[in-house]
Amino acid sequence: MAVQPIGANASSGQTATADAQQAAARRLATPVSLARSYTGTGTNAHDWHFHLTLEGDDEATTRPSRFAPAEDKDISGNRWTAVPQRAPSTAPDPQWPAHPTAQVVDLGSGCGREPRLAGLAADRAEPQEHGRPDLTGRSFTLASVGGTTSPPPGQVDLGPNVVVFDPSMPSASIQRKLDAIFAEQEKNQFGGQRYAVLFKPGTYFNDVNVGFYTQILGLGSTPDAVTINGAVHVEADWFPPNNATQNFWRGAENLSVNPVGGADQWAVSQASPYRRMHVRGDLRLDDGGGWSSGGWISDTKIDGQVRSGSQQQWISRDSQFGSWTGSTWNMVFVGVEGAPAGTFPDPPYTTIGQTPVVREKPCLQVDESGDYRVFVPALRSNTSGVTWEHDSAPGAALPIDQFFIAKPGATADQMNAALTAGKNLLITPGVYHLDQPLHVTRPDTVVVGLGIATLVPDGGITAIDVDDVDGVKVAGLLIDAGTTSSAMLMQVGAPGSSADHSANPTSLHDVFFRVGGAAAGKARTSLVVNSNDVIGDHLWLWRADHAADDSHVGWSSNTADTGLVVNGNDVTVYGLFVEHFQKAQVAWNGNGGRTYFFQNEMPYDVPDQAAWMNGEIAGYAAYQVAPEVTSHQAWGLGSYCFFSTNPSVACSHAFEAPTAPNVRFHDMVTVSLNHQGTITRVINDVGETTPAGTKPVNLVRYP
Repeated sequence: MAVQPIGANASSGQTATADAQQAAARRLATPVSLARSYTGTGTNAHDWHFHLTLEGDDEATTRPSRFAPAEDKDISGNRWTAVPQRAPSTAPDPQWPAHPTAQVVDLGSGCGREPRLAGLAADRAEPQEHGRPDLTGRSFTLASVGGTTSPPPGQVDLGPNVVVFDPSMPSASIQRKLDAIFAEQEKNQFGGQRYAVLFKPGTYFNDVNVGFYTQILGLGSTPDAVTINGAVHVEADWFPPNNATQNFWRGAENLSVNPVGGADQWAVSQASPYRRMHVRGDLRLDDGGGWSSGGWISDTKIDGQVRSGSQQQWISRDSQFGSWTGSTWNMVFVGVEGAPAGTFPDPPYTTIGQTPVVREKPCLQVDESGDYRVFVPALRSNTSGVTWEHDSAPGAALPIDQFFIAKPGATADQMNAALTAGKNLLITPGVYHLDQPLHVTRPDTVVVGLGIATLVPDGGITAIDVDDVDGVKVAGLLIDAGTTSSAMLMQVGAPGSSADHSANPTSLHDVFFRVGGAAAGKARTSLVVNSNDVIGDHLWLWRADHAADDSHVGWSSNTADTGLVVNGNDVTVYGLFVEHFQKAQVAWNGNGGRTYFFQNEMPYDVPDQAAWMNGEIAGYAAYQVAPEVTSHQAWGLGSYCFFSTNPSVACSHAFEAPTAPNVRFHDMVTVSLNHQGTITRVINDVGETTPAGTKPVNLVRYP
């Protein structure tokens, strides 16, 4: 996660009409008894601390609803009332010039402080300590809000953490359930609760506020089959002031939104995919100008304007925008209709007209008879725009009876038995401890997680092992390292794999890796790709820099050498986020590799230079292409350092690659956040040293 704030809080944007304002009614979630306490204390640049343990205070954590839903008996009349919303207008934002310049406010040393840019005059006059918001005088409701009860005979049991809505349900009842889930998940960054909220085709009048480990999913064949009149949004109220740099692990997929006030808000950072959505209005990617650190949009249509606000970096793939405004360091567009022209570094837009090869993420749907299925999109080449605007996307719908539905408590042995029997896997929301790897041996196997389903490999094993076969699809999973170090968390293809999978590659969609944070996890490497032609479609590999407890992070606590190792040929990755590993973040050894967007932070907690040497070279490159590689391409790459434990530490270069005619890098940026350490060169021996003032060093091409 990036820590450098960009700018100050913006004022409120558009509001609803005067009549709507008079009719507005904001509701807090009904207070319930405190289910448990939660205490979090992180490290380095992201120290934070809050308690949920005080008694006698009935304040709830949910943001008031954006509008009052229709009363139960009146839902058929489609009566609903809007209230003012913070949202962007279509006019340019004077706070966010295309290439902003600002000075860093020096907040002094100490692990409770973050670097931040000067914004409004008040911010410059009185810099605040934003790394450790003090919420000790407040109480928050955390209630258990289980999902479906046992289904009627003949219907699918999706487990206790899946909530299914249909348009015949009273809007107010739906809103109460949504508010209860959000109340539990708003601050639950390292908790074990997981939820998938599913909307059957139809129209709804609701405010859907999306917290941690919550997936919002429409079940129609196109996004327009499910319409939310209201909002599907992410806020940053829990981490003042409007700080979205830790808004991870959530998602919205396959539905449409008619946003109140004309604009919706998706203020997130890593691992928060926004897929196959349709917004009939604008979309803002920060919360009122508060800090934010990059994310993902794909197969999505935004009728109005996308406003990046304070986002430091972002990738959009195969989408359609009315327009885009805003930039900071690294904004990448691949196959996006309505994207700005490529003008890196001023503004820092990297624009590629078509996506060379891609498969969209599989998703759960219901058919016309109400039966569940998993839609598996087809492989496509040289694409742009959305897949679904004029008809259903190309692909195949697999009946749900072809899936083993894993519910909390399912074992690795049960899941492997199902795989051996020829079943696919649908892993419902929960945390699954594994005592053996999930072994995928059959071509075209589909493994889909709902609600950020989480796999924990115990005893130092690998969580997922995929054989060198055609067409495996793995999607929607968080692999969380166990406390005994694993050699790797996931492997695609055995070492030495050589088969040609270009006609039907394996693809990984929204697959996330975490080492430390919830526990003192350890893993030498997170993901190893040995197969050829693999497609990575939004990956975040994270060695935690903050945690629920200080013992869960630290140079000797959550140890991890490398995030991604690519040994296969012709591997393509869109949206590669890799952070804080202790050696090379990415080691690319195969030929023909392509990366579209790379976001990286080097480890914060390097104790001293002697502890971080690659032979005679100071530090490790964030993105390292092996000397024997003869062909490689990469577009839109950013690497940042924040050596907060010891600012005297330096890294010799962020990117490392052989000098060869077919090895090409495009649009690179390095930054020293608050000048905590230095990156001496951008790539190899080329590029300037990062200066003071959190100023980017840009390099348009190499060689």
